[in-house]
Amino acid sequence: MKDLRNYVITGILIGGFLYLLGPKMFNNSILINEVNTESSTYSKNISYHDTVRKVNKSVVSIYTKKTLNKNIFFIDPNERRLKRRDLIPTGQGSGIVVTSKGHILTNFHVIAGSNEILIRDFAGNDHSAAVIGIDPFTDLAVLKIKKGLNPITFGNINNVRVGDVSLAIGNPLGVGQTITLGIVSATDKELSPEGYSYQRYVQTDAAINPGNSGGALVNTNGELIGINTSIVSKGGGSDGIGFAIPIDIAKYVLTQILEYGEVIRGFVGIVADPNFRGNGIMITALYENGPAQNSGIKTRDIIKKVNGIKVDKIKEMQKIIGKSQPGDLVEFEVQRNSDRYTVNVEVQKMPTN
Repeated sequence: MKDLRNYVITGILIGGFLYLLGPKMFNNSILINEVNTESSTYSKNISYHDTVRKVNKSVVSIYTKKTLNKNIFFIDPNERRLKRRDLIPTGQGSGIVVTSKGHILTNFHVIAGSNEILIRDFAGNDHSAAVIGIDPFTDLAVLKIKKGLNPITFGNINNVRVGDVSLAIGNPLGVGQTITLGIVSATDKELSPEGYSYQRYVQTDAAINPGNSGGALVNTNGELIGINTSIVSKGGGSDGIGFAIPIDIAKYVLTQILEYGEVIRGFVGIVADPNFRGNGIMITALYENGPAQNSGIKTRDIIKKVNGIKVDKIKEMQKIIGKSQPGDLVEFEVQRNSDRYTVNVEVQKMPTN
């Protein structure tokens, strides 16, 4: 019994000794990752509050009215006779304040055919707007109100990357200013299958609904990177495929309209094959008595370079010519059969029809 008691006491002493020294003895063999709640850093909740505050006063709601040339007759209960009433539907969209002098950029389709345009600013004040200029080719329009508002800051399309976060701000479905969040999926998207378009798009999955047209697509710095313009949808609502006009195109159109009242684009009268898969651009038709035809260019010629720049896509040539002004000379390097030659073509103003 005495021996058993000695064993128990000895065991208790050894156990206590090991308990005290255990962490030091086994430190090299057992690794336990413990969180130091005092020194560890926890990630903060992501918020774009500061971004929205920076831009919300620069995005406005647009309401339009249009008088149709239709006669609607109704019986006036007071006068008890048939009277005529014009049908005046209303439309809605969004706009972006782009100068401190009251200029507002929006989509052309938002205000097309309207007799009256009303701008409602962030504070809820209403302003009558006048149309300064339109550009149906890019679906853009510039409006002006008498009161100056806070202009938005322009971003740089070259800094926009696939995978960047984007915020769409506008007046969807007439509910007032709304912000949706998304990811940029493309920065140079073409929607025209023929390749004949002055338009390309920033694609985002930020929810864009009817009424968002003309609103702002901004980056997380609150810089304008696009003008929300259209969606791809089976049911008419947002399916996560939205498109915005890139800021570089919007800025060019804005500058042209403010300076000339319209967008002046160059024209040389060339029609090219969008399905040509060789190097260069194959000409399939020429406008009769157009600049290219009068300069000696012929159908089946293959354009290799424009102003010394190699071109393989119609949009590449179109971009160079479109930004040329009437009277400018554009140099074409052309291949005809096995021969190459250079010809200068004087640019004309693009016809509007």
